[in-house]
Amino acid sequence: MQPSQTDSSPAAQVHVVRHGEVFNPTGILYGLLPGYHLSDTGRAMANRLAEYFAPIELEQLRSSPLERAQETLAPIAATHPQLPVRIDDRLIEADNKLAGQVFGKHNVAIFDPRNWRYFVNPLRPSWGEPYVVLAARMLDAIADTASELSPTGQAVLVSHQLPIWIARRAAEGRRLAHDPRKRQCTLASVTTFRFTDGHLSGVTYAEPARDLLRENGNKAFSSGH
Repeated sequence: MQPSQTDSSPAAQVHVVRHGEVFNPTGILYGLLPGYHLSDTGRAMANRLAEYFAPIELEQLRSSPLERAQETLAPIAATHPQLPVRIDDRLIEADNKLAGQVFGKHNVAIFDPRNWRYFVNPLRPSWGEPYVVLAARMLDAIADTASELSPTGQAVLVSHQLPIWIARRAAEGRRLAHDPRKRQCTLASVTTFRFTDGHLSGVTYAEPARDLLRENGNKAFSSGH
């Protein structure tokens, strides 16, 4: 049985947040590279998320180890000072063999013949971490978090677009291979996994910072926005 998106019964909730906008004027696909931080807009997105979660009695906070994720979680953590921030390596961005290349507004690296060898199998995908591996580690982190919550407790985890989207597709029983242009996971969005009696019972989605998004805030090979 797949989780219902409309289930409103009492449940534990694991809110998986995508980080805010990153300062990246040269359009590098940064992936796992260190040193990429939130832009001014990204910090505004993080503050908006803090407002969104402020009324909620959160029980746990976790973040990907990358700077942009920790910076997104920081304002949320500031409104819940009683909670430690736990760094969870399972929430990290997917590995990508194209990291470090300039993509810019039009994904120019995709059209470089030297990169075509990476696109031979989009179902796996051949350019990076296998979807099945990504799904397994993300769902493990989410389920692990849920197991530590009270029956109606809530937690915030900050991660990245592809890991979140693959976790959602896996949770909903959909094929992991997909059109990257159709991911529903904009910057600073919240994908919520609901657990009832220890079992996944629903997935919902929200965009608290929608008005702060630029036109490419849901770009498949995001290089900053």
